[in-house]
Amino acid sequence: MMKEQKMELLGSVSIPKALLAMGIPAMIGMMINALYNLVDAYFVGGLGTSQMGAISVAFPIGQVVVGLGLLFGNGAASYISRLLGNGDKETADKAASTALYSSVFVGALIILGTLIFLNPILKVLGATGSILPYAVTYASIYVTSSIFNVFNVTMNNLITSEGAAKTTMCALLAGAVLNMILDPVFIYSFQFGVAGAAIATAVSQIVSAAVYLCYIFSGKSVFSFRIKKCYFSKEMICEILKIGIPTLIFQLLTSLSVMLVNMQAKPYGDSVIAGMGAVTRIISMGSLIVFGFLKGFQPIAGYSYGAKKYERMYEAIKTSILWSTIFCVIFGGILILFSTQIISMFTAGDRELIHIGQKALWANGLSFWLFGYYTVYSFLFLALGKAKEGLFLGVCRQGICFVPMILILPIVFGKTGILYAQPIADVLSAAVTIVMSIHLHKKLEMEKRLIK
Repeated sequence: MMKEQKMELLGSVSIPKALLAMGIPAMIGMMINALYNLVDAYFVGGLGTSQMGAISVAFPIGQVVVGLGLLFGNGAASYISRLLGNGDKETADKAASTALYSSVFVGALIILGTLIFLNPILKVLGATGSILPYAVTYASIYVTSSIFNVFNVTMNNLITSEGAAKTTMCALLAGAVLNMILDPVFIYSFQFGVAGAAIATAVSQIVSAAVYLCYIFSGKSVFSFRIKKCYFSKEMICEILKIGIPTLIFQLLTSLSVMLVNMQAKPYGDSVIAGMGAVTRIISMGSLIVFGFLKGFQPIAGYSYGAKKYERMYEAIKTSILWSTIFCVIFGGILILFSTQIISMFTAGDRELIHIGQKALWANGLSFWLFGYYTVYSFLFLALGKAKEGLFLGVCRQGICFVPMILILPIVFGKTGILYAQPIADVLSAAVTIVMSIHLHKKLEMEKRLIK
């Protein structure tokens, strides 16, 4: 009965109700997940600027790990939504199992390689001599435990594709609440310093993984997640990777963008690295909330497209753009109005950090107004299985538009160029999205006419 209700939610429940039922739990879950980053930064910020810089330098490694989960999880989720729309539950079950076990295996290999070359990796990511010891301490624990995060991110996407967004919310909520409790205990009460932040995150991720495992073994899922269900056919792997690779590239570009910011900030000292690191985590809070909501939109769009329900898909697109843009305007407005107060929470009184962070928050808060529109179409192309377009739009914001800005602007404008590289990239990527969205809707109208 529960499984039938999930399919009804994807295919026939009114779009506003379906988006709320699917999107709100996922959005809350992603918002909670973002608290991992913010809570760590808040408590570590009280230890000193170099310690804050250490977790900023290690941040891109975490994004790569998340990318591995998204490679298989999001790649399979898009395929699964379309399969369920076509009524092919058996193949959907095989895709889910294949994605889950593949992500854990590949994740373990990548994590092992990262640990072997951890010191040189952290130096490349922008660690200064004073930051490096703290970064090694934090990252060695954080990277080792991230195998659980690979599992969690993959499961997050897979069970969202079947309409079980509430389970995702519960898993992430359990981990995040525990993280907020354990951070001050391990960092200050036990005096573990930056290692305490990493240990708290590790324990929290293990708890989230336990929630997902309970869901699997309870039999509530549409999928069985058995090793014998893994099916490595050429078609299966291609369907997963054609959507998963663009998503992975997007995550890798996110890591690259943070790395480039750290490298450009390195000549100006630890305060600039730490300040931009805090800004990145604050902006990621808003970004992950939008991503979470649109995780509810994505399976609805994919299912509707697979079932040839074009009007339902159009309504989902319009509603998602409206709601996500309203949120982005509110979130961006808060960053603009309270930029100084917000950034001051992440330092014990470093004036240079506050000055840099305040300016960067103001500029990013303004450009964030465009983020919802851009992200809806970034998710939509992948939901429809249009991998090439999804890949291009996915790399546009953090790659094609951002990389030239972060490399050129600091040469011309110094520190100011670092602050405004991302906002300018946001405006350029929104302009590209407008052109691509117009072209997409023309194609969809042609497909719609052909089935009549």
